[in-house]
Amino acid sequence: MAPTPRPRIRLDKKEAKTGEIVEVKALVAHIMESGQRKDKDGKVIPRKIINRFTCEVNDKLVFAVDLEPAISANPYLQFKFRASESGPVVLTWHDDDGSKIVGEEKISVS
Repeated sequence: MAPTPRPRIRLDKKEAKTGEIVEVKALVAHIMESGQRKDKDGKVIPRKIINRFTCEVNDKLVFAVDLEPAISANPYLQFKFRASESGPVVLTWHDDDGSKIVGEEKISVS
């Protein structure tokens, strides 16, 4: 079994003032197989895509997106949120098979 990929996460500010905008850049290694291709034996390769991505700060949802099969392999996401409190910034990639890839950074808000 292949190891769970470790996402690459970058916050442009690890320390922010209340109300300040924080930019997040995230990249995860994932094949994003659409389920429409065939292998060398002509069998359909099963669909395996990340279908949802969420970002929570202190268990409060600050960003979410539903993804479709047309998203490229190794999806890169970039977004912003308004800092309101210190705590963990948890990014979660939800896969078709129910598995999750989770990455975390911390932010300090004053």
